[in-house]
Amino acid sequence: MSKKLIKSGMIVSSMTLISRVLGLVRDIVIANLMGAGAAADLFFFANKIPNFLRRLFAEGAFAQAFVPVLTEYEKTQSRDQVKDLISAVSGTLGTIVTVITILGVLGSSVITALFGFGWFLEWWNGGADAFKFELASDMLKITFPYLWFITFTALSGAILNTLGKFAVAAFTPVFLNIAIIGCAIFLSPQLQQPEIGLAVGVLLGGAIQFFFQIPFLKKEKLLVKPSWQWHHPGVVKIRTLMIPALFGVSVSQINLLLDTFIASFLQTGSISWLYYSDRLLEFPLGLFGIAIATVILPSLSSSHVNQSPQAFAKTIDWGIRSVCFLGFPAMLGLMVLAEPMLRVLFMRGEFDLQDVSMSAMSLWAYASGLLSFMLVKVLAPGYYSRQDTKTPVKFGIIAMVSNMVLNVIFAVPFGYVGLAIATSLSATLNAGLLWFGLYKSGVYQVQKGSVAVLIRIIASGLVMVAGLLYMTPSLVMWADFGLLESAMQLIALILGGAALYLVSNFIFGLRLHHFKVSR
Repeated sequence: MSKKLIKSGMIVSSMTLISRVLGLVRDIVIANLMGAGAAADLFFFANKIPNFLRRLFAEGAFAQAFVPVLTEYEKTQSRDQVKDLISAVSGTLGTIVTVITILGVLGSSVITALFGFGWFLEWWNGGADAFKFELASDMLKITFPYLWFITFTALSGAILNTLGKFAVAAFTPVFLNIAIIGCAIFLSPQLQQPEIGLAVGVLLGGAIQFFFQIPFLKKEKLLVKPSWQWHHPGVVKIRTLMIPALFGVSVSQINLLLDTFIASFLQTGSISWLYYSDRLLEFPLGLFGIAIATVILPSLSSSHVNQSPQAFAKTIDWGIRSVCFLGFPAMLGLMVLAEPMLRVLFMRGEFDLQDVSMSAMSLWAYASGLLSFMLVKVLAPGYYSRQDTKTPVKFGIIAMVSNMVLNVIFAVPFGYVGLAIATSLSATLNAGLLWFGLYKSGVYQVQKGSVAVLIRIIASGLVMVAGLLYMTPSLVMWADFGLLESAMQLIALILGGAALYLVSNFIFGLRLHHFKVSR
């Protein structure tokens, strides 16, 4: 089992690495094109809304509800019944998302007013920045249909993941990055408002992702005709699981939207500074946290169907150990190397030194919660694989309300950085509640040796931090470096820190057998 999990995890991580690298290239291109000014704020806003709904209707809540039910059908029903389930789900979900997409395009002004209320007030009062509201509304009309394409992309990806075909779904986001990069280079410079070109790239990327996965579904003979079947037993079970999961699995996304709402009242650049720091956070989160969560969900669902609680608990424990081993040094590394990373990746064109400094402060705050974000991704499948969506919803609502309160508390003295602090703290609370719920219900108990593993990981991480602080040049020296020299210095620090972390773990007694799942 551990070999299969590790192999699947490595496949997803390697495909995700390609996507994340291209994502960084995309963000570098955007930073060079627009910096962190009003145009960047508007594009990130128009891109964030459909991505938020994507997490609700597609990758997040839907996948958590659909994969366990599909796994159950795969184990207990005939192939024709599996096909009928896929037909019913694609037709029913597709119809709902089509209606939502149409309403979103027609009501883009209302959505912009809701989540960009500060811009709406400026427009209502005829202020100097009234154009922000109008342009954001127009861009949202272009980006919103991305939701339709990505929903079906997520559906086909979930089917392939359930069959153990992880590489296709993990590689698919590469096309979104390529589309945005292409539009940024070739289309945006031709437009009076370059951010419109980026919005077109989002829509084009969604369409390409959708068409890319169709041949793989056809190869598995699971490309079926969608049909509306609201009362299909599988659809009933999925929507029953999905409705509460809409809140539970997407708490962090709702928190980010709350950040956007408040940031629309703050100084110009706040949304962009939060975006660039969040993008660096998303790199290890996707590479490690989401990848591990993706591969353990089908395994947990299978253990639940096979009534194997011991295997279930050990799979969760493997996920926690793996996430801590990879996530803890990533968290510390982002905090120590925040400003050098932002300098090397984004400081060119319209993105200046002030933008680096402002983004670094929010990155420190976000990075402090990275391990918590990862643990949420790994612990939540412990509920969804057992088709329990109500419990994580309760915890999610608590975390969301806490985030709202913390936003008010920290935004006043710390501005946009306070929003990042509140998001990290609420994620930590959510992870703690999820762990305690599994522990209290007897589903998961800390496995023998896990505490010793975590102690070794923490000690090795602290050694790595000490080494990085010693090796990192001063800010004055960074300012004198050219682009190539800065990049080489940063690569050397990252590789040196990783080597120091691994060697320290080896010295402290951590071995590969600590990450095996024994039956």
